[in-house]
Amino acid sequence: MLNVHSIIQRQRSFFAGGKTKQVEFRLEQLAKLKQSVKDREKQIIKALKQDLNKSEFESYATEIGFLYEEINMMMKHLRSWAKPEKVKTPMTHIGASSYIYPEPYGLTLIIAPWNYPFQLQLAPLVGAMAAGNCAVLKPSELTPNVSALLSELVQSTFEEEYIAVVEGGVEASQALLEEKFDYIFFTGSVAVGRIVMQAAAKHLTPVTLELGGKSPTIVDEDANLEITAKRIAWGKFTNAGQTCVAPDYLLIHKKVKEQFIRLFQTYINEFYGENPLESDQYTRIVSERHFKRLAGFLENGTAVIGGNTNAEKLMIAPTLLDGVTWDSPVMQDEIFGPILPMMEFSTLDEAIGHVQHSPNPLALYYFSESTEKQERILQSIRFGGGCMNDTLMHLANPNLPFGGVGNSGIGSYHGKSSFEVFSHQKSVLKQTTKLDPPFRYPSFKHGLSMMKKIFK
Repeated sequence: MLNVHSIIQRQRSFFAGGKTKQVEFRLEQLAKLKQSVKDREKQIIKALKQDLNKSEFESYATEIGFLYEEINMMMKHLRSWAKPEKVKTPMTHIGASSYIYPEPYGLTLIIAPWNYPFQLQLAPLVGAMAAGNCAVLKPSELTPNVSALLSELVQSTFEEEYIAVVEGGVEASQALLEEKFDYIFFTGSVAVGRIVMQAAAKHLTPVTLELGGKSPTIVDEDANLEITAKRIAWGKFTNAGQTCVAPDYLLIHKKVKEQFIRLFQTYINEFYGENPLESDQYTRIVSERHFKRLAGFLENGTAVIGGNTNAEKLMIAPTLLDGVTWDSPVMQDEIFGPILPMMEFSTLDEAIGHVQHSPNPLALYYFSESTEKQERILQSIRFGGGCMNDTLMHLANPNLPFGGVGNSGIGSYHGKSSFEVFSHQKSVLKQTTKLDPPFRYPSFKHGLSMMKKIFK
């Protein structure tokens, strides 16, 4: 493992030199990052195939193309976002002007998960670089080929005192968290998020935590079932369900349940064939430990679709479980795999009540043709973000901040929000010396009465 303390000392010295605060420098570095990714597209796709059996289509759409979109938007708007913003000044401050200066925090630590190991490492980095920070990256040890590629890419593109990669397992993460950073950005599980937040608290380091939770998908009786089944199948089984905003469980109106099951099977076959375990478009489970955990959930209900596994390949077929209850083990924690538990409801109030009594989810998906009922969902349930009549797609709009609420996360990013999350908003009042209103001073005879009039 690299000498973590030495890297941080050198980055702190480099940041103090002020080079990262220059907007031209930031734009040059973002352009270099984009070109480095372009030069390695085939290697990235190969590494993702080796680690997760991701198809070329899925790798480009969810990892590479997504990153290009972030870089392009950041480079297009960075000059305007980085400028001081003039804001209104009250009459009590006559002669003054007020500004907000976006200022980099300094040294940032970005810890990435294994499910989208390339994109979820570099997309936050785009925000950190654009805001003028230095960064230390910690890739997941569960995707070693992507981790090695990220290390090579960064070392070939940037000086270590600007951007560095620290590979390794739990020991490496612990060593990094012992150090003092100016900002920590973590994507991963709720359990590890708590550990990161505890470590950050020792140094009073601000954090963004992109976590997860059980994201509900509600299908009402008036939903367009053809589109609904297709979009849920796509959203659930992309990356074999190993997506923090994947539909975690399905609440379906009892009137449309049987028709939905038939359509759902049709679209699973269309996407992955009649034997998904043999499909080159279908991702595998990341590790044996996660495979065994997921396989255990198959006993929590009846598999009306799928349910078959291949332990040697670490693959579980797209599965729809019926006969599940709120007390079933599969309903206690985020599934993070290709298993979708299904439960019925009779009224929308019933469905809303169930979700309200669960921890705030990272995402929520509701399918209905009624805009009135959609609004009821939005007003009744707290969740990080989501879609009406779709799944996952809110992530693909860089104009929408992405993040959780409560147990599902702290802070948000993507697009301008990525620039803002890595920037301290420094407030500055520029006062004139040509005027000096006397009422602010205790020696002014009628100061109190004047202030009462002003602040009335």
